[in-house]
Amino acid sequence: MSRYWLTGASSGIGAALAQCLLEQGHQVALGGRQSERLVPLAERFPEQTLLVIGNVDNPEQVARMAAQIQLAWGALDTVILNAGTCEYLEPGQFDPALVERVLRTNVLGVSYCLAAALPLLREGQRPHLVVVGSSVSWLALPRAGAYGASKAAVRYLVESQRIDLVKEGIDVTLVSPGFVDTPLTRRNDFPMPQLWTAQRAAMHIASRLPRRPLEINFPGPFILVLRLLGLLPARVRLALGRRLQRKEKE
Repeated sequence: MSRYWLTGASSGIGAALAQCLLEQGHQVALGGRQSERLVPLAERFPEQTLLVIGNVDNPEQVARMAAQIQLAWGALDTVILNAGTCEYLEPGQFDPALVERVLRTNVLGVSYCLAAALPLLREGQRPHLVVVGSSVSWLALPRAGAYGASKAAVRYLVESQRIDLVKEGIDVTLVSPGFVDTPLTRRNDFPMPQLWTAQRAAMHIASRLPRRPLEINFPGPFILVLRLLGLLPARVRLALGRRLQRKEKE
């Protein structure tokens, strides 16, 4: 069985994926900010789990988590960088502090974890790096400037690292979900087509990880529509985006 480091394991897709991996018999370093959400799972699988608590957007805490894994296991076979956040920019209220918060978690957090995880993967067996992005990187949507920009940056970073890591034998997979029912998406105030449960999303990801694909995307029809819309001329995409804008409340 493999040794995993899973960030964002305390809720949403991460929590469901942690349970899937543990039920498959893997060892999982459960990463999250709140230990109380991870303890019940660790108590169910005491021989397979390692709690690594900290914020991915804090490089010192990330280094401490990696050191804890190195001390316990010596290496990692698979790293799943799943932790992320989402905030929306309201029209007429551009907030650079909001952009900074989102980028710090979604881009710098991935970067800090990459720097800490790669030495452990290099010592692992058939190393595999998995990063969770978003389908939003294919089509600009209203209010999603900060989140979409962060996930577009993650896509480019991952695809570039995939090229750079080939010679080291480290496979790289980018996961691009559509809408998934999580604590973050439950705050959304707009329709979410083809919404999946976190459990369904986790099972979909876990079932495909052994094949080490370049990408894992879901749900298929939603992803196809987004990718096709993203190929439209810029003025057509602008008109579409304007139609998708939330109506102002009376």
